[in-house]
Amino acid sequence: MTVVRLWRCWAVGLLSVLALALPACGAEDEASGEGDVKTDVGVTSEPCPDSQHKDRGCIYLGTLSDLTEGPFAPLAVPITDAQAAFWKRVNANGGIGGEYDVDVAEYTRDNKYNPEEHVAKLREIEPNVLALAQSLGTPPTLAGLEIQKQGEVVAAPATWWSGWSFDDESLILESGQSYCTESMNGLDWAAEEFGKPAKVLAVGYPGDYGGDSAAGVKIWAEANGATAETVETAPNATAGNQDAVVGAIAEGRPDVVFLATGPAEMAEIVGKAVAGGFKGQFIGSVPTWNPAILKSKAAPAVEASYHYVAPWGPFGSNSGAHKAMAEATGGKPPANDGYTFGWIWSYPLKAVLEKALENGDLTRAGVREAVDQVTVDYEGALPSRKYNGNPNETVVREAVIVKPDPKAPVGASVLKDLFVGPTAEGHDFTEACSTSS
Repeated sequence: MTVVRLWRCWAVGLLSVLALALPACGAEDEASGEGDVKTDVGVTSEPCPDSQHKDRGCIYLGTLSDLTEGPFAPLAVPITDAQAAFWKRVNANGGIGGEYDVDVAEYTRDNKYNPEEHVAKLREIEPNVLALAQSLGTPPTLAGLEIQKQGEVVAAPATWWSGWSFDDESLILESGQSYCTESMNGLDWAAEEFGKPAKVLAVGYPGDYGGDSAAGVKIWAEANGATAETVETAPNATAGNQDAVVGAIAEGRPDVVFLATGPAEMAEIVGKAVAGGFKGQFIGSVPTWNPAILKSKAAPAVEASYHYVAPWGPFGSNSGAHKAMAEATGGKPPANDGYTFGWIWSYPLKAVLEKALENGDLTRAGVREAVDQVTVDYEGALPSRKYNGNPNETVVREAVIVKPDPKAPVGASVLKDLFVGPTAEGHDFTEACSTSS
């Protein structure tokens, strides 16, 4: 999720500086035994704050998210709320192996989707946490990756950049398809539903989000004998409006426009283009959706011409994971699907912590070692997956097609459940589809 070009520059610069300047926080702590379990950082024999389970120790996880003024705060707040609810459920059902509860509140910090802020907050909490329950944003996560490497800190990322599939450090526990695969699957579905498009226009923000999405569009076009063009845009806070994009659509007359923007920009583009006579289809990346759009002037055009591709079903879908999150909210729908993201992103770290405890090694090195040993169970929200192996074999290719639906809990419902299109199925993933800068 990249919005401002300056932040990407910060991320690149910070990586080189941090490699030289930062100490290996927590790496030199001596491992101590908690019973028969080895521990070092972020694990105590004392109960978690406010825990009702006085016979259990505590595992502290950090959270670095966009909680106030950053561009993804509307999604990040429910993401963080969902992760708190997820771990509360874990604790209520026996914790980690019946021996430890998990605390994700004590070391939650606001990174404002700013790489410098992220690094500062990571350095603040790193000496006290075993792993990161959330690291939001590709540029911020990359900016702090050297700290993670030095301290062997595993993290669940709140980002779908394709490069995470090529993390050979076993530090990043990504879930779901990448923005790149998302484009391939969305266009495969469009070809099946509306006829194979001859011309596709990729519209998106520069960097890992729009760049990865556009790369997937290009891969699809090359594999299917179509032409693809790319138009970069920015949030309205920077660009002012999306008239340039609307003009490019009117001039180019693509059959399908694939969008990797924010919800407000998506609604403006679709509304204005349809009002101007555009008859093609719009397909959006999952961050383009917000149920509030259904109350906007663009709603009729969006309902008629727009679908989005998601890594899993929206809140209210029929899986064990979705039923569990609905129970956690008391049946009340969240503000948006950020809640669904946060919940499902949490399963891999739960599996890793359980495996590390089973191995008798809850040190950071032990947690990192467990990454390559687990098979993650997503309670039906996604097929189970492993992280160990050739990325072309472990990369997630499944997608869901979602349509706007005013009657659904978060304004959207599944049109086509988990599937893999022929382009995504046949693509050889040997490297990231796009760079992160």
